[in-house]
Amino acid sequence: MTATMHIEIPLVVGDHAFESRLFVGTGKYASYDLMRACLEASGAEVITVAVRRERLIDKEGRSLLDFIDLSRYTILPNTAGCFSAEDAIRVARLGREILKGLENPGADWVKLEVLADKKTLLPDTLGTLQATEQLVAEGFQVLCYTNDDPITAKKLKEAGATSVMPAGSPIGSGQGILNPNNIRICLEYLKEGDPNYPVIVDAGVGTASDVSFAMELGCDGVLLNTAIAGARDPLPMAYAMQMATRAGRLAYLSGRVPRKLYATASSPETDVVSAMPR
Repeated sequence: MTATMHIEIPLVVGDHAFESRLFVGTGKYASYDLMRACLEASGAEVITVAVRRERLIDKEGRSLLDFIDLSRYTILPNTAGCFSAEDAIRVARLGREILKGLENPGADWVKLEVLADKKTLLPDTLGTLQATEQLVAEGFQVLCYTNDDPITAKKLKEAGATSVMPAGSPIGSGQGILNPNNIRICLEYLKEGDPNYPVIVDAGVGTASDVSFAMELGCDGVLLNTAIAGARDPLPMAYAMQMATRAGRLAYLSGRVPRKLYATASSPETDVVSAMPR
């Protein structure tokens, strides 16, 4: 950035601080080598790994972790694939023990998913709230995947969630931000009295414009996986996502012009002749 642009402050999530506001996943890639290249291209500092779903060792005997620089990235373990609070709590504990053994700073937090059914992969809000309360009591910093309901978001924050992560649209759907008004209200409720509370859109984005839009709404970050891994050419899409995150954030900080019903001339209406120097 130049001296005239905003000086960006790090994104603070609990005890962690990051320059990048893009969180990315590790699933669905055609190869570990492609995954590694895309992680680097995205500029992300946080990588989320599904403790239950991810195969740490592939059929060739290679470990996912061999392709992740643990000194560079903070791992965010997630409870994807859990359909009850009890299951999610158990998987969160397992993820913590795995990362303790790796001495990764992500051992103290978890991306919490408690899903309602396999068809929609929408959150079970009651189960999410119950799991949040228990995991917070056990010392976890909990980042909660949830729907875009402002009331649920507010309850999760009151339960001690370190970050509330409303879905833009269903997981892996690529539909983008379906209900921006609800996201705006979530932001209002969650940041009331606490403007630095981190709100991160999680799930549903399909391309760079979706990421930029989420950031322009005022979200503090975006978490995605399929939008990169499922792209026709994942590597340039990873670059696009990095740039979209930055562009959207800068646009939000700069403040867009107000929308008007009628046109406004770009050049002021003035007497050009009389305005010219004599």
